[in-house]
Amino acid sequence: MAQLQQLFNNAAQPLPAIKDQSFGSHFDSYADKQVVLLGDGSHGTSEFYSARAEITKRLIERHGYTMVAVEADWPDAETIDRYVRLRPGPKAHIGGVAKGYEPFKRFPTWMWRNREMQDLVEWMRDWNRTVPPDRRAGFYGLDLYSMGTSIRAVIDYLDRIDPKAGKEARRRYGCLEPWVDDPTTYGLASLRGMETCESQVMEMLHDLLERRLEYAQHDVRDGEEYHSGEQNAYLVRDAEKYYKAMYYSSASSWTLRDTHMFDTLHRLLEHRPPPANKAIVWAHNSHVGDARYTSMGIRRNEVNIGQLCRERLGRDNVAILGCGTHTGTVAAAHEWDDDMEVMAVNPSRDDSWEMVAHDTGIPSFLLDLRRDRMDPALRAAMAAENRLERFIGVIYRPDTERISHYSLSYLHNQFDGYVWFDRTQAVQPLEVLQPATPLGKGETYPFGL
Repeated sequence: MAQLQQLFNNAAQPLPAIKDQSFGSHFDSYADKQVVLLGDGSHGTSEFYSARAEITKRLIERHGYTMVAVEADWPDAETIDRYVRLRPGPKAHIGGVAKGYEPFKRFPTWMWRNREMQDLVEWMRDWNRTVPPDRRAGFYGLDLYSMGTSIRAVIDYLDRIDPKAGKEARRRYGCLEPWVDDPTTYGLASLRGMETCESQVMEMLHDLLERRLEYAQHDVRDGEEYHSGEQNAYLVRDAEKYYKAMYYSSASSWTLRDTHMFDTLHRLLEHRPPPANKAIVWAHNSHVGDARYTSMGIRRNEVNIGQLCRERLGRDNVAILGCGTHTGTVAAAHEWDDDMEVMAVNPSRDDSWEMVAHDTGIPSFLLDLRRDRMDPALRAAMAAENRLERFIGVIYRPDTERISHYSLSYLHNQFDGYVWFDRTQAVQPLEVLQPATPLGKGETYPFGL
């Protein structure tokens, strides 16, 4: 352990304050990749959001990245995309309303409706005003919990360009209408043999794809409206599968969810022509850190977006950065649908990677974990350790932290870089009271990731 600690200390590269103008430049060496995935150790820590925002700005300004793809639902993110890219149609900023539709209003609202994100969104809008449309940075959602909203979006799109097809979409998607307010009940009904809508959903997507060229003629400027309709149709298809899988296996539902995230990202990369097809992904460490090197993959055979990016885009085209902390405060809830609280974060465990990072005595640093840049002795020392990593989602249970929030991790393979903040504070939410939201089983382990 003493040797590991010394090697770890030597490799840690101290970082300036997040607001220092030079902060983002410390990550320039990762900017030659097509995709940079930026993880967070919790969904409620200010430094994780602020640091990722500064890295994102740098990648957009200096390195030509044009997509920010986040762990959020496509329709919610699209109202932000319309705002930041100055697109026509209903739009809103993080705290705003788009023609009666308020984005990010399902539990947990603080995950995206916070002041740190608001600052980034306003920066993106200001940046996009200064560059040509083909260089504007977009904001996209990768997740699949918006089945009802996505159904309405597909119908609204078809009503505008092909009313007959819109009528057919209402008929086909009508199978899912009884379940859209609580889609988990659809999965349970399907398990009991009461209902399955798979064929209607597949037919709808097939028809939309078959008429791609015809529909694209209605969107001659940039194809954005057809692309959004297509993404929403894919989302409905994958959500229908996901809510059925929830009741069979948490591993398969997790894998379905992250596969949907990757497929959505891949379609985005294909939609934007080179050299503008460079993306920044924001998601939890459990999603972006390669699952093959954590308990997720080793013990539960789960796959995540980080692993899929490495496997399908090529490791040389992908950089994965995670974030961690020792103690401080976090915005979280004790249970699903509880209101948000600012909670104290327990100091990290002695058998965790967080404790090794804390024992460097460095308040904030970057640890470069890329094989060609890492001291072989440190890599060997880290490989020999069976250490835990802390995962806090939107639920935090400090009284049962070991079983609730720690998992085995081989940090040196999980990430290409690890960003450390020894003491952190809670994200600044736009509201504390939370709406009632159906609980998705896939979101509960490890507690709201």
